[in-house]
Amino acid sequence: MGSHGGAEFLLGGMATSLAGFFTNPLEVAKTRMQLQGELKAHGQYSVHYRNAFHALLTIARTDGILALQSGLVPALWYQFFMNGVRLGTYQVQINLGLTKDKNGRNSFPRTVAAGAFAGCVGSVVGSPLYLVKTHLQARANEAIAVGHQHPHESMSHGLKTICQEHGPLGLWRGLNGAIARVTVGSAAQLSTFSTAKNLIEDSKVFQPDSVMATLGASMVGGVAVTLFMTPFDVVSTRLYNQPVSKVGQGKHYSGLVDCFWKIFRSEGVWGFYKGWGPMYLRIGPHTTLCLVIWDQLRKFYDLTEKPS
Repeated sequence: MGSHGGAEFLLGGMATSLAGFFTNPLEVAKTRMQLQGELKAHGQYSVHYRNAFHALLTIARTDGILALQSGLVPALWYQFFMNGVRLGTYQVQINLGLTKDKNGRNSFPRTVAAGAFAGCVGSVVGSPLYLVKTHLQARANEAIAVGHQHPHESMSHGLKTICQEHGPLGLWRGLNGAIARVTVGSAAQLSTFSTAKNLIEDSKVFQPDSVMATLGASMVGGVAVTLFMTPFDVVSTRLYNQPVSKVGQGKHYSGLVDCFWKIFRSEGVWGFYKGWGPMYLRIGPHTTLCLVIWDQLRKFYDLTEKPS
């Protein structure tokens, strides 16, 4: 299995990039809803986006239909690099037997740890792209603008501007929020996917290694990700999008813990679940598409574990 290490990373990136193309409009809607009413109590701000479908309609009407694919270029590159590394790292751990107990059975705590580690590595790699993606997706017509408006015109312009103003390390601003977000989401997604897939295959409801078994397992993974990841996703979006001083310090939040506290104090518990609708609608299909494509690509390249 060692000779397939590079291919594992490539296939993981390909799977998530293909999924990302179809789900990016929901990512735009989710980003706008998460920034809406930032640090304001309910009823103290204008609600431009009532729900996922209203957000998509409002963006298309006001910003134009193409705005639904705002930030698509960095989003796809992010999916390719972050998830290529994440899924590849996770699969390498499986191939090395790190997710099994001493009896050779899949261990849930070990799959959680493997998923968390894979997510952590992936988030470090993809953070600069997610930073620019967030800036581009938040940028809107003044009538429906929410959050700080960054002036980037494209991915390259954004990366160049941030580098010039804050140096290369400025590209990793908000990384602590990204690590928490992806680590929690990855642990929830990959561990529940692996565990659910084993349970489905053991139950003999579907044929072993069938698309339906993968589909069912990935739907379970999507629900788990939405439940556990949304609060971290809101915090991550806020940390990435906030305005910064000349020395690169956030003007709204000093870091991860400060962001959690300020959202809770100003917006309450539900502030952590802003954008939950598009998050669920995006994560469900995205997780399903990503994991089904990934599983099928790996089968196509004959990378799936052979029974001993």
